[in-house]
Amino acid sequence: MTSPAPNERPTAYADRPAAAPSRHATECKLASLLVIARQLTGRPLVATAVGFRHPAPADVALHARVFGVAPRFAAADDVLELAAAELDAPCPDADPALWRIVERHAEALLAARPAPAQLTARVRHHLTTALADGGATLAATAAHLRLSERSLQRRLADEGTTFEALLDELRRELARRYLGDRALALGEVAYLLGYSEPSAFHRAFKRWTGTTPAEARRRRPAPPTGSSSR
Repeated sequence: MTSPAPNERPTAYADRPAAAPSRHATECKLASLLVIARQLTGRPLVATAVGFRHPAPADVALHARVFGVAPRFAAADDVLELAAAELDAPCPDADPALWRIVERHAEALLAARPAPAQLTARVRHHLTTALADGGATLAATAAHLRLSERSLQRRLADEGTTFEALLDELRRELARRYLGDRALALGEVAYLLGYSEPSAFHRAFKRWTGTTPAEARRRRPAPPTGSSSR
């Protein structure tokens, strides 16, 4: 029996899907969403329904106390539901500048909605949602899709692309979109594209276009007065 080469995982292990998130991670995520919503609105929000895909633990009293409702277990999806009136509640400390950034990012997510059958589109969709929070890495993307990194790379190669090429292409497209919004500072654009430093964004943009982001913005005609830059 031939041993695998150094630094190479056995094929059977490499093709094994990544483990699903633990129940503790899933429960913490939904509880955190509710806590953040309470902090944003300043209201004692309670969920109208909560569902988890994993089986029920022995004691669910704490779940009911945290969410304000007894969760469903072994459900089809992990879900947190709030009343429509609660979702429409105003945020006392709303930040118009941050809202503008989030709105532009949401538009980019909608523009990148995938065709679910193709892995390339699924990777692109994940990267679009993960750019600004540091999750646009090969490891994080593979875990999200429940694939090993090696399997993800191989399947993308079968579709004629690579993870690095998809990430670079998406950043280039979104950079042009974001630069069209003059309300966004260049540092904010770099953040939305997942760069830890504006200088890294500047280098990438010059590689794509031969010019700097600031120069590209200066050359771009300003939108007519009173119209949106979208």
